[in-house]
Amino acid sequence: MTHDRTIARRQIEGSKKDKTHLTFVFAANADGSHKMEPLIIGHAQRPCAFNRKSGEQLGFYYRSNAKAWMIGLIFREWLQKMDQQMQDANRKVLLLLDNAPSHVVRDLPLTNVQVFLFPANTTSKIQPMDAGIIAAFKRRYRRFQLQDAIDRDEQQKADIYKVDQLIAMKWAKAAWNDISSKTIANCFKHTGLFERETQKNEVGSEEQDIENELKDAINQLPISRPMSVHELINPEEEQQVAHEEISDEDLIKLSSSQDQEEEEDGEVMDENPPMSTKEKLNVLHSCISFLDLSNPNHVIAHKVLRNIQFEIRTIKKKTNYFR
Repeated sequence: MTHDRTIARRQIEGSKKDKTHLTFVFAANADGSHKMEPLIIGHAQRPCAFNRKSGEQLGFYYRSNAKAWMIGLIFREWLQKMDQQMQDANRKVLLLLDNAPSHVVRDLPLTNVQVFLFPANTTSKIQPMDAGIIAAFKRRYRRFQLQDAIDRDEQQKADIYKVDQLIAMKWAKAAWNDISSKTIANCFKHTGLFERETQKNEVGSEEQDIENELKDAINQLPISRPMSVHELINPEEEQQVAHEEISDEDLIKLSSSQDQEEEEDGEVMDENPPMSTKEKLNVLHSCISFLDLSNPNHVIAHKVLRNIQFEIRTIKKKTNYFR
C-alpha cells in the first residue's frame, strides 16, 4: 500500500498493487497486564520470505490458508490453546468476542475460558479491541512502514513501499508489544462495560504523539497528494470481513492450494543480503560516533546501541568458542 491518493512523484515503472494480506488475532486482559502472543494468518504455509523455515522456527504463532482469513478450524485451535494456557496459569477468564462466522465454540471442551459473543451490530460500540486497541496497533505498525519507506527513498530504491511478509510480521509483533497497559485498560473502560474511564488525557497524548510522527513521516515522502493519518490507519481494503466458517470440502481445497500459494508468493527480497558480524559492528560504531551525549535522547540511543553491540560480540565469542 502506498500513502499517495495518486502516485509518487518518482514514477515506479512496471509496478502493480500487491494484494498480499495478513490477518492478525489479538487478545488482552482488561487492565492490559497480559497480552497474548498474536496469531498471524497468511496465504502460504512457508512463504518465500521464510527461507524454508516455519513460522514457529522464526518465533511466530503462524497459520495459513489460501485466503489468509480466520476460519473455524484455526479459531478453535487458538481458543483451545488459550484455554490450556489459562489452565497452566490457574486462571479463569471471560473472553469477549464478536459473532463472526468463524467464532464457533460449540462442543469445545473448555475449562478455564468462558466465551461471550456480542450481539449483532454492537461490536464497534462495545468490543474493546475496536474501542482503540486495534487503532493503536495500526499507528505503531504504520510508523515502522513509513520509517522504512523514508530509508528506501533516501537509498533511491525503485519501490519504496516494498516489504516482504517476514518483515511485515516483525513490525506487527513489535507494534503489538509496544502498546502500553494504560492504553489497553483505557480502551476497555471506554466501552462502558467496566468502571468509568480514567487517565484519558495521558493515553490520548501518547497516541496523539504517534499520529504527529506519522504526519511528519508522510511529509518526508515523495508524495503529491498525501493521505490523511485517518486514511492511512483505516484503508478501505482493510475493512473487508476476514472471517469465514467453511465446509470440510472447502477446507480440503484450501489445504491443497497452499503448495501453489507458496510457490507464487513472490521473490525473496535480497536487496540487503545478511550482514556479517564485522559489518554489523562497523555500522553500530558509525551510529555511536554520530551521537551527541549532551542530548538526553542521544544518551538513551547510546545505551541501546551499546547493548546491541554487546549482544553481537557475545554471540560472536560463543560461535568462535565452539568452532
